Amino acid sequence: MNIREINRDAWNRNVEAGNRWTQPVSPETIAKARQGQWEIILTPVRSVPKSWFPPLAGAKVLCLASGGGQQGPVLAAAGADVTVYDMSEKQLGQDRVVAEREQLTIRTVQGDMADLSCFADETFDLIVHPVSNVFAQSILPVWREAARVLKRGGVLMAGFVNPLVYIFSIEAEERGVLEVKHSIPYADHEQLPKERLEAHLRDGVPLEFGHSLEDQLKGQLDAGLVLTDLFEDNYGGESPLDKHINTFIATKAVKLKV
Repeated sequence: MNIREINRDAWNRNVEAGNRWTQPVSPETIAKARQGQWEIILTPVRSVPKSWFPPLAGAKVLCLASGGGQQGPVLAAAGADVTVYDMSEKQLGQDRVVAEREQLTIRTVQGDMADLSCFADETFDLIVHPVSNVFAQSILPVWREAARVLKRGGVLMAGFVNPLVYIFSIEAEERGVLEVKHSIPYADHEQLPKERLEAHLRDGVPLEFGHSLEDQLKGQLDAGLVLTDLFEDNYGGESPLDKHINTFIATKAVKLKV
């Protein structure tokens, strides 16, 4: 099973369906960003603190697995030199739509988040990586590659899912019942019921992976990054888990200077 191609096709189909994470930002949002009034999200609800960002004017920014016309255009309008990197050509197309509409300069590159070989070492001042490694079969290469292309002293901002989400039965959760069923690490293609997996593949639902917190956090440390801040977030009331725990985490990490 070619997970990358399955998920690329699924996100292309999500663009056609108007999924929330494929809808470009409005002209009003870009106008405000040009005036210095901007914000982006890495997780569903909470905005990233402004204190996490280096000065954006002229900063080389990589929006990693971040197509959809959302983070990239806002940062470009705020003055950054932005490259958007994503596996889905239609997600990248959304960034080009905003760039053309707003006369922004945004570079778009298609590729796998775990393979940034098209970029030289120490290219970027800032990497913005919203909740997307949930669609990667392995995330340790993602951290290693991000650290490689980040300048010394550069910042990686990443959002990801607390693996706790994946221990529960999806079918039971849809009925509002939290029933422990799966183990971590989790993989849709291995742990979903056969009928559910077939429906996902037929309907263009991206396949997800529940990575351990060790891989999410220590994986960044082992790649040569230092975690300097984090916050938690939730689904905004869309999940029964929201009543009990925040299930998203956003981290700020800095590449060591030595």
